[in-house]
Formats: sequence, structure tokens, C-alpha cells
Amino acid sequence: MTSYFIRRFLLIIPTFIGITLAVFLIMHFVPGGPMERQIMNFKMAVMQEGGVGGGQAMETDLPEAALEELRRYYGFDKPVHIRYAQWLWKLVQLDLGRSYIYQDPVWDVIKSRFPVSVFLGLTGFLLSYLVCIPLGVLKAVRHGSRFDFSSSFIVFLGYSIPGWALGTALLVLFGGGSFWNVFPLGGFRPDNWEFLNFGQKIAAQTHHMILPVICYMVGSFATLTILTKNSLMENLGQDYVRTAFAKGLTERRVIFVHALRNSLIPIATGLGHFFSLILAGSFLIERVFNIDGMGYLGYTSILQRDYPVALGILVISSLLMLLGNIISDMIYVVVDPRIRFR
Repeated sequence: MTSYFIRRFLLIIPTFIGITLAVFLIMHFVPGGPMERQIMNFKMAVMQEGGVGGGQAMETDLPEAALEELRRYYGFDKPVHIRYAQWLWKLVQLDLGRSYIYQDPVWDVIKSRFPVSVFLGLTGFLLSYLVCIPLGVLKAVRHGSRFDFSSSFIVFLGYSIPGWALGTALLVLFGGGSFWNVFPLGGFRPDNWEFLNFGQKIAAQTHHMILPVICYMVGSFATLTILTKNSLMENLGQDYVRTAFAKGLTERRVIFVHALRNSLIPIATGLGHFFSLILAGSFLIERVFNIDGMGYLGYTSILQRDYPVALGILVISSLLMLLGNIISDMIYVVVDPRIRFR
């Protein structure tokens, strides 16, 4: 089994290179890159200046020397394979480069926003398990009842709505305007955060996070609930459960001590993915709620063609996903001793 996990860890290297190389090539060959944006901004500035000066025709093309300097600054004066090799070598040295927009090291730009996404993703992840597991158990116990059908309708209705679309609808309904003014329109914290005491900070943070966390949860709500229900129903039909009932054990003890324990095995393996789930689905959700986290940063870096920041976020999210897969296998072995990887 040790050799299996060693192979899994070694496979991270070619997989990571494949992911980053594919994205690197796409970013550097699609039109509308950072050079084109700079040239367009220059032309627009010259045209506006010409309009202010009386509408005289002005030269809007950059000199060849300026274009060459732009190519050198963005690294486009070298072949793409050399640029990728240089980027990869800097990455080995823990250097993610420098942001085109913020003019700061990429790691400094990311680390200030990372705790925000971790807080949102981890809160939504934990609440999903705390809500979905009891709901799945209740649905399995009351299978075929009116509660089972009505809860399934609500669960799948929420699953069919994307998180960002649900966030937009919730803001329209509860963010003021024509309906109810219950929650703030956006932001991670209120503007007067520094002047609040500890209790007020907890209340304000909770008030700001209710709607975003609901949008984080909605994606995995149906999957976890139905997985818990189906797994528990399958175990309730096993021989050891009938034996437990035959020995005179109560229904509550049979379900929660015997059947549920084995039913949580496929669910427990998903705990290893909580690293990658921290960032999953956060791009548009953070954009909708105007939360300055890693998702919003990735969204703006793609729109503004800030390639170093976009690649830095890709590095972190890819490594979290690959490590999460290995951790899931480890958890699977721990919770089910019958499993043996070779």
C-alpha cells in the first residue's frame, strides 16, 4: 500500500505539468492578451487627447521600439516553450512572478485574499455535512413518505440553480430595493469593522456571510443528501442489520450505531476534497456578492489578462485538488480496513 501512495505522489508532477502547460499555452495564444490591451489603452488615450485638442488627426500607432519594449516586458520576445520553462523554474524557486495590474509579487496579491475564500469555502463545506447527513438519514427512515418527496423536490430544485444565479436572486429579494432589506448587498465585512467589539464583529460577520454561504452550499446539498439516503437504505437491508433487530436492539441504536457508521464510508472519502472545494464555484459567487477573495481575484485577473496572477491561482487550486484526491484515498483506507491499494 505504501508503494501505491508513493506512485500517487509521484504522479502529481506530470499531472501538474500537463495542467499548467495546457493553460499556459491557451493564455499565450488567445487574442486580446496584455500587449494588445496596452496598445488599445494607448490608442484610446491618444484619441481622447486628440478630441480634446480640437479633433485633429493624431498618430495612434506605437513606435516599433515601444512595441519591442512591451514584448520584452511581458516575455513575448521569447518562444513559448522557453517562457514556460522559465516560469516553471521560477515556480520551483517559489516565485510566482509579478502581477501586471497590481505591480506586486503574485504571492503577496494572493495571500491577502486567501483567508477570505478559505473562510467561505470551509464554512459552506462544514455546514453542508452538518445539514445533509441528518437530512439524508431522515429521508432514508421515512422513505416514500410525503416528507421524502417534498424534501427531494426542494433539494433538486436548489441543485438545478447555479450558485451565482441563486445569489443574484437572493440579493434582489433580501438586499433591499423593491423587496426586503434584510441582508447587505455585498462585501465580506462592514465598513465600520475596526470600531466594533468582539460580539458585534461576530454578529456583523454572520450577517454578511449568510447569503454567500447558502450559495456555496447549494452545489453539494443534493449530492450529499441523496448519497447519505441511498447508502443508508442499502445498509439497512444487510444481514447484520436484521441480526441486530433480531437481538432486540432499538431502531435508533441499529440506525445510528450500526447502519449509519458503514453508510458514512463513501461520504467520508469526500472529506479529502475540502481543500479544492474551498475554491470551487467561488469565482462568480464572490463576484456577485462583491467579496474580494481568491475567486473574485481570479475572475478579474482573467478579464484583465493578468496572466501571472491567473497562473498563480491555477497552481494553488491544482495542487489542492491533486493532494485532495490522495487524502481521499487515505481516508477511504482508514474508515474501511477492507480496502487495500496495490
